[in-house]
Amino acid sequence: MPARIRLQRHGKKQKAFYHIVIADGRAPRDGKFIEKIGTYNPGTKPATIELDFDTALVWLNKGAQPSDTVRSILSYKGVMYKKHLMGGVAKGAFTEAEAEVKYNAWINEKTLRIDSVAKAHQDEIAKAKQEAHDAEVKVNNDRAEAIAKRKSDAIEAKVKEEQAAAAAKEEATKETTEEAPKEETTEETAAE
Repeated sequence: MPARIRLQRHGKKQKAFYHIVIADGRAPRDGKFIEKIGTYNPGTKPATIELDFDTALVWLNKGAQPSDTVRSILSYKGVMYKKHLMGGVAKGAFTEAEAEVKYNAWINEKTLRIDSVAKAHQDEIAKAKQEAHDAEVKVNNDRAEAIAKRKSDAIEAKVKEEQAAAAAKEEATKETTEEAPKEETTEETAAE
């Protein structure tokens, strides 16, 4: 069996993290390997890929077969394109300098696209945070207004209660002052 370039799983449950390794095709997934050439973390956005470019290219030229996922990673990083260009140089289709110019142009374009995607993602996150903050501020303001209204209603009710009690007290004192002279007059008439 030829050598395979494949992923070796590490990390916790639901938090996968992979090493990109060169291993014998018969070896188990997380078993012995010949060489580690990078890491792949799909948990970040965009996915974090660290790869020893030259070593990966050497192993591809030796005949190592990448798994489907690793082939995608190598294409993403430009290793497969570089191998393709080096094949064209070997056949004499163009010079090595032309191949290097094509590769650098492709890498620059790819970097710009990746940066724009990462920036768009960061903008989305910032916008979502701002919207959540605005919603929370609105809820807090609504709560504060409701509490203030309840307190003002309670104060108004207490003031009305006090005014009613004061009015009742005034009435009671008025009635007692009005009733007292009437009683004196009746006693005076009874004494006569």
